[in-house]
Amino acid sequence: MFNLEIFDLKLETEIIGRNFIYCDEVISTNAEILQNKPLYKKAGTVLLAEKQLKGKGRKERTWQSAKGQNLTFSILLTGEMVDRININHLNLAASLVVASAIENLYQIRTELKWPNDVLINGKKVSGILIETSVKGNKVERVVIGIGINLNQNVFQGEFNIPPTSLKIETGENIVRETILAEILNILEELIIEVSKKPNVILDDWREKCKMIGDKITITDGEQFKSGIFYDIDSDGYLLLKRNDTIEKVHFGDVSLC
Repeated sequence: MFNLEIFDLKLETEIIGRNFIYCDEVISTNAEILQNKPLYKKAGTVLLAEKQLKGKGRKERTWQSAKGQNLTFSILLTGEMVDRININHLNLAASLVVASAIENLYQIRTELKWPNDVLINGKKVSGILIETSVKGNKVERVVIGIGINLNQNVFQGEFNIPPTSLKIETGENIVRETILAEILNILEELIIEVSKKPNVILDDWREKCKMIGDKITITDGEQFKSGIFYDIDSDGYLLLKRNDTIEKVHFGDVSLC
């Protein structure tokens, strides 16, 4: 059971997480919080669910998480919090937030995989899915969905990247309330940087992505292309060097050749 008292003691934010909703079970936290209900109107609302019936990641992939052992939650950003934010920058920043929280609390080195996976020793510990609600040409609501493997020891199924958990990597039981509060504390600070100093976010992300400079393959459905992971551009898109040309990649799964 999630201990709200411990969580509240650790939370240092002014906005994010101050409207905190705990659910035993939902279809998906992103889908739930994107509904236009009075409960989900307040900027910074966080919805945590112990179980998602249809949790999802990028490209509609299923995100499976053992009930009560990990963290699956969504954060709602609205109004001024999203007016000046490049969503791609936010995508990269969200992975930086999770990586920083892990390193701060557990002294484990993390790596980032484009666009927003968090890895430990080449294994995936966290995934992020950002979705938006648009009215006309204006983004009204942004939801950051985050899944983190904390205390799960066994993972069933087939995976593009082998999964791991913080318990596997540290040998310790992870206090869920502590790491959730740490993530939200860092996120509130970083959101300001995303809008005011996006280059800092981009440079910090580059430092934690060990694939830059390596030969990679990008898979998008049935299509494959290979080349050198040259860099990310000012919008956070992947730059792929193929022969003497640089291609901008908006979508796809990255793997080392």
